[in-house]
Amino acid sequence: MSSRRILVIRPDKIGDVVLSLPVFEVIRRALPEAFLAGLVNPYTSPVLDNNPWIDEILTDDPSAAEGGMVGTLRQISLLRSRTFDTALMLLPTMRLAWMLLLAGIPNRIGVGHRIYQSLTWTKTVSRDKQRSMRHESDYCLDLVRAMDIAIDPCKPHVFLTSKEKAAAAALIVSKGLRSRPIIGLHPGNGNNAPNWSAKRYGELARLLFERYEVPLIVTGSAKEQPLAEEIIDASGIPIISLVGALSLRELMGVIGEMDLLVSSSTGPMHLAAALDVPTTSLFCPQPGRSPERWAPVSDKSCILLPRGGQCETCDVGPLCDLSDISTDVVFEGAIQLIDNRNLEK
Repeated sequence: MSSRRILVIRPDKIGDVVLSLPVFEVIRRALPEAFLAGLVNPYTSPVLDNNPWIDEILTDDPSAAEGGMVGTLRQISLLRSRTFDTALMLLPTMRLAWMLLLAGIPNRIGVGHRIYQSLTWTKTVSRDKQRSMRHESDYCLDLVRAMDIAIDPCKPHVFLTSKEKAAAAALIVSKGLRSRPIIGLHPGNGNNAPNWSAKRYGELARLLFERYEVPLIVTGSAKEQPLAEEIIDASGIPIISLVGALSLRELMGVIGEMDLLVSSSTGPMHLAAALDVPTTSLFCPQPGRSPERWAPVSDKSCILLPRGGQCETCDVGPLCDLSDISTDVVFEGAIQLIDNRNLEK
């Protein structure tokens, strides 16, 4: 009997891809001889690099070369050439559903009950909103359960090379940070979740600097440079800004060197957890954004929520400023994790 050939598809953001990683590990453990591939956006593909459970990384961006009639037909041809027998769509789209059908993949499993899944004879897994909410990583594993594979729960892991680790350590030293703890702030989240103001992040940075007498590292995309500058101005302390200066793998390396990452709900928070780095994370409790669904999968995390269940600004919409999470509360949560990590060392 030939080995299984399985494609796992997660075309969205960094955090979503990180939380899908247990799917690869569980399948690899159950089917060690299988050929296992991942299909992701080119932007997030570095998350899968150096992963021992994945045989091939494929990319798909319908807004770029893979889009349009010609690009889509080329992708269908590529998928057909890999002779996959099973495809798991962790985030289904109509385009993907038709691509998988036309690529001749016989077993196709997706989430939800959309009309295009019925039209393409895609097997579906329900996310019944009437049931109690579960974590996103466990929802992902529902598609593995649909393959009749027993689930041995595991947390997400990402894998840095020794060269990447050495380069990150050297970069941090070159920026003048030669003592621990190494504390990171990742203040942006692409406007995808509620978040603190720059002033609050600046106040926290100042408190942490006064306690540990080391400059903090601020990371983020080039688009988040104005936010970083506001935080630096508000803090009034030395801050090492690596905003816009790192590739995704370089960011992973720098996060891997940290003793703590402070952020809202964002992809780098999940990368930190997958690298076993402690996280202090600001969350909104509203359904769909809550830590019950999106918390870092880690036993070294401090999850902070507004005291009264929601912020005064929740009525402005989904991107409130988490104003009811005080700087002092975040500071206390941060120092507890930092001091515990120092004791472990």
